[in-house]
Amino acid sequence: MRAWVVRAGENGERERAALEEGVLVVGWDRLAMGDLAGAATRDDIRAAVAAAYPDEGPYTIGNWTGQLHRFVHEIRSGDLVVLPLKSSRVAIGQVTGGYEYRTEAAEGMRHSRRVEWIVEDLDRQEIQSDLLDSLGSLLTVFEISRFGAAERVAALAEGKPDPGRPDADEFAATLTEPTKLYEEVRRRGDVEPLTLSIRDFLAVWGVQRRSPASTEQIKNDLRERGLVTVPPFTEGTLDSRIAVLAGGAEPDESGTSAVSRLSSGELTAALHDLAAEITTDAAAFVGLLDEEAEAQAVAYRVSNLESANRMPECVRVGDTIETATTLMVLRGYSQLPVLDADGRLRGVVSWESIGRARMADPTAGLQAATVRGQEADGSDDLLDWIGTIQQSGHVVVRDHDHKVCGLITASDLTVQFGTRVRPFVLVEEIEQRLRRVVDRCIPLERIRATVPRGRAAQVRSAANLTFGAYKHLLRVPENWAALGWGIDQEHFLAALEECRTFRNDLMHFSPDPVTEDQLRPAQGLLELLRSLDPQI
Repeated sequence: MRAWVVRAGENGERERAALEEGVLVVGWDRLAMGDLAGAATRDDIRAAVAAAYPDEGPYTIGNWTGQLHRFVHEIRSGDLVVLPLKSSRVAIGQVTGGYEYRTEAAEGMRHSRRVEWIVEDLDRQEIQSDLLDSLGSLLTVFEISRFGAAERVAALAEGKPDPGRPDADEFAATLTEPTKLYEEVRRRGDVEPLTLSIRDFLAVWGVQRRSPASTEQIKNDLRERGLVTVPPFTEGTLDSRIAVLAGGAEPDESGTSAVSRLSSGELTAALHDLAAEITTDAAAFVGLLDEEAEAQAVAYRVSNLESANRMPECVRVGDTIETATTLMVLRGYSQLPVLDADGRLRGVVSWESIGRARMADPTAGLQAATVRGQEADGSDDLLDWIGTIQQSGHVVVRDHDHKVCGLITASDLTVQFGTRVRPFVLVEEIEQRLRRVVDRCIPLERIRATVPRGRAAQVRSAANLTFGAYKHLLRVPENWAALGWGIDQEHFLAALEECRTFRNDLMHFSPDPVTEDQLRPAQGLLELLRSLDPQI
């Protein structure tokens, strides 16, 4: 059994029909062939999508092809499906039938599958944060498989609590404040370093994302206690693991510090045992413990992408070219890394390289079709690799041992940066709507009265106000009445203040994505503004 998410439109426009009619529905109604039941392969679907949307680029066509292929062929009867609702709740159902093209349905409602809804109003608060994060993709159709997702969705459908990820660190959950973390590191000493995920580490300070403010606070707290994290907690994904060490402890009886002891003895052996778990080696620990390394700012590394930390499908030196082509067709890939026996990159095989090799020699094997592959280190700056990924379509990721540990494609970048752009677009629309309604309804002299007297002459419209100024402007009874809105003023101003805080946090760089829960208050405010003034 597998678990999927199938969204009901960007703004939930298909929710009611999905729940009332017991169907999953996706759009793409411009497809000329209409009924995708006759599209037996991914290439058939790709051809149909490309014909229907000729102005779209190859990456968008490939992305849409993958989603439709999942919807038509990969989702099976008996699988579970999650439908996120605009009401901040979710529905869970079980797929009961194959793909159907409903010719009689309204536009936007024709590509469908039958589903039996088991739960239609599950509160998101019943779902633990890691599973909620998995539901936050911008895709319309995608599988959720990490952290035991299918089993957890099944439990929620049965009315049971979310059992949490099967590899959850129960001990980390007991570290509810920094003092407990410090005490645990002291209790363990050098021989058994404390290791936990960056997500759990941040939770000790009650934060979910690495913003400059929270990062600086945590660094200061660690510095005061003489602690250090290896690798730095500012690098990697939220699920990457780090060790917390007493880097500033006084010398032991032999007169050596903990840092010096990293290069020999029992601690080195312990760190070698942890190497696979925290994606580095004992030698790298020593280099990361100096003050300069630990003072690094939060950076957007290659390793911040999930796909950089997920072992890709690959072929080995000595495999046949038929093995490569079979895997690429089955998985819908354009390329595969070719690895040696030690897991190191020996090149990449792609449809293009196979075509070129077979043009020169119709009997060419895998070796002849293998070309040099671009290889990035997980600690590299991601921005330095964007051009390469756009040009070649991918880059292979290696770890500290130069073994392949991930593969980043152009599609990964599209999803990643699409997720990051969405909050900024949302906040920008909120600000634009506030500016326009204020300029239309409130005289300029009253707008100027909101700012300090010395700046009043510089204000020519609401565009010259800061976001925080709207709260003070609209708290004035005369200004609020001028809007003519039939809503509660205090609740609106509270939502406005929550959005201001979210906006300010958004303007400070963080490598961690904004979750659906964090985005929901701003999304709700925008929906309210759209309802109050739909013509804007």
